[in-house]
Amino acid sequence: MSPRRSYDQYCSAARALDAVGDRWTLLIVRELLAGPRRYTDLHADLPGVSTDVLASRLKDMERDGLSSRRRLPPPGAAFVYELTDRGRQLLPVLQVLGEWGAPMLEERRPTDAVRAHWFALPLLRCLAGLGDGVVQVRLEEGEFYVRIGAEDGGPVYAEGAAPEEPDARLAVDSGTCTALAGGGLTLQEAIRAGRVEVVGDGPLAKELRDV
Repeated sequence: MSPRRSYDQYCSAARALDAVGDRWTLLIVRELLAGPRRYTDLHADLPGVSTDVLASRLKDMERDGLSSRRRLPPPGAAFVYELTDRGRQLLPVLQVLGEWGAPMLEERRPTDAVRAHWFALPLLRCLAGLGDGVVQVRLEEGEFYVRIGAEDGGPVYAEGAAPEEPDARLAVDSGTCTALAGGGLTLQEAIRAGRVEVVGDGPLAKELRDV
């Protein structure tokens, strides 16, 4: 484990950056907000990170109380990493940071990697204030689902299909997600303009169509 570096400033922002200011740390948090992840899964969804750096960051996060490591019961028997309560408190930090950075996504560079679930956190912020439930989201890059009102410490989103029948389904493109994330488009405007398709007959789907 690398020695902890510090700004040595008696300031809460500096102390926070001591813990999460290293490159890749907040992106690891982004991935772990989807629930427990194996090392190989984390490495696959963090293109560009070396195995040595990822292993070092995970150890640092355990030391700082942001994440923990445990072995899954048989037949899995693999080690997984997951956020602690302290680590999950970084959700609104990532959402605000993503909102601030959204204007920088005006054009996707040829070298840019993309995963569908990277749009989950900004979309979750757009869905805040609606009734609790599970929303399945389909983009051309893939599928993910988000849990509105997930306050039990569980995952707030995950890649792929939801394990239960979702309360609503959304079909949207990445450009619309980017506009929603940056505040250039509201969810109400996107739905009314047909840029977001809402499917479902339950209360949450009806609420989304009426936003």
